[in-house]
Amino acid sequence: MTHRLRSVGLDYAETAPVRLVFVAEVSAAPEAVYEAFADVEGWPRWYRQVKDARATDGGKGREIRLIGGTLFRETVMAADPHERYAYRVDEANAPGLRALLEEWTLRPSHGGGTVVRYVFAVDGTAVLRGVVRAMRPVLRRAFHQAVRNLDRMVAAA
Repeated sequence: MTHRLRSVGLDYAETAPVRLVFVAEVSAAPEAVYEAFADVEGWPRWYRQVKDARATDGGKGREIRLIGGTLFRETVMAADPHERYAYRVDEANAPGLRALLEEWTLRPSHGGGTVVRYVFAVDGTAVLRGVVRAMRPVLRRAFHQAVRNLDRMVAAA
């Protein structure tokens, strides 16, 4: 059963009670990286934790199912070509979750690739906040694996 989360704006990426920020550089250009983000149905090809993904509301929303059964219904908050892709979770079946925004920003690197910055901004019960903080190493590994997979996928296209 899903429950409604608090509606937050883009500024939540900087103000959330718990913020995890990860950065990596990939060889693909920002345009190619952004196209992979915008292709919602393609997320399971490069982000292993995503079991199924589909665009909703004419591309203004997303429905994401993670490995393990977590379900998110989201609103795309920013889709700035080649620069930023962000979404807010509106409904989830994750207990204790009150608000969640994820933001991916892209900037050209000096080597011709892209610097990818990911912010996981969350609020929830004290237990959930503690679990998220404790899972920082796991989430960091998942992020780095995802961007490596994305870079390989884009290079092969």
